[in-house]
Amino acid sequence: MRVAEFDYNLPKELIAQSPQDKRDESRLLILNRLTGEIKESIFRNIINFLYPGDVLVINDTKVIPARIYGRINGKKSGQIVELLLLREIEAGKWEALAKPAKKLKPGVIVTFNGAYAKVLERKETGIRIIEFQGINVRELLNKQGEIALPPYIKSKPKDINRYQTIYAEKEGAIAAPTAGLHFTKELLSNISNKGIEVVKLTLHCGLGTFRPVKVDLVEEHKMHLEEFEITEETARIVNKAKKEHRRVIAVGTTVVRSLESQAFLNKDNISQIKANKGFTDLYIYPGYKYKIVDAMITNFHLPKSTLLMLVCAFADKEFIFNAYKYAIEHKFRFYSFGDAKFIY
Repeated sequence: MRVAEFDYNLPKELIAQSPQDKRDESRLLILNRLTGEIKESIFRNIINFLYPGDVLVINDTKVIPARIYGRINGKKSGQIVELLLLREIEAGKWEALAKPAKKLKPGVIVTFNGAYAKVLERKETGIRIIEFQGINVRELLNKQGEIALPPYIKSKPKDINRYQTIYAEKEGAIAAPTAGLHFTKELLSNISNKGIEVVKLTLHCGLGTFRPVKVDLVEEHKMHLEEFEITEETARIVNKAKKEHRRVIAVGTTVVRSLESQAFLNKDNISQIKANKGFTDLYIYPGYKYKIVDAMITNFHLPKSTLLMLVCAFADKEFIFNAYKYAIEHKFRFYSFGDAKFIY
């Protein structure tokens, strides 16, 4: 498959630049992948499409202020450089993206108001390995870092916490699991009270979630590792639902990839998941057979992205592109602060 097959034209004015005043007032597109029906609603009405016995799985990752600015040490100009820390690979050592990349070669020292770090390595993918010396990196980020909004969002929201889910708990993501941004505490409470089990897992959204596909063939793209954790309790509840033929509904593509990465068939040929903690580079594109996820809540994704491919693997590609055409014609809001869709 060619990556170009997953392209579409989006008017710039439909790229949401700020969140809705109220989280659950986003628009919702309801997609029935069996009948091909497309319906409109408001996000708070998602509860009407969830049934007692369903299991709703959310991602409790929390976005950290991973973008930090420093100066190249020893340069007369004191050039300012930008580092986007991706993940800590061992104590004090981080993978990072750098701007301007040409200035941050191995051996370069970057200073941050008294703290400093050394560029140890440049990987073929352009990622740098950075080693911080004698400092607590999390404290440094909390003091000097900022949350890295996607490049298509041109200004910060008045409340940066709108780029966190209301259930964000475990720090480590560099991007928000945006499907979860639509939920309010009241809505989650109402969902639970309806008899729907809400369980958590963690996937720290990183480069695997948002890095553009730069190859021509879908199959040649390589996903970047992202850290996840599925607890014994979450695995138990999901596995019980699968055995009892109840729906498992993923809130976002990060939940989809976490669940599917740990799927296996038990002795009775029933799909189950393992409780586990580690890293996943699961890459889902058309041809993939879903094992755990029965329905998903997700936003509208960028053209030619791995996230769009994942959705097209869940439902028929032609149906998904018809839904995107409908969303564009009816002026839905796209991407991180945009509207949502429910595919079942």
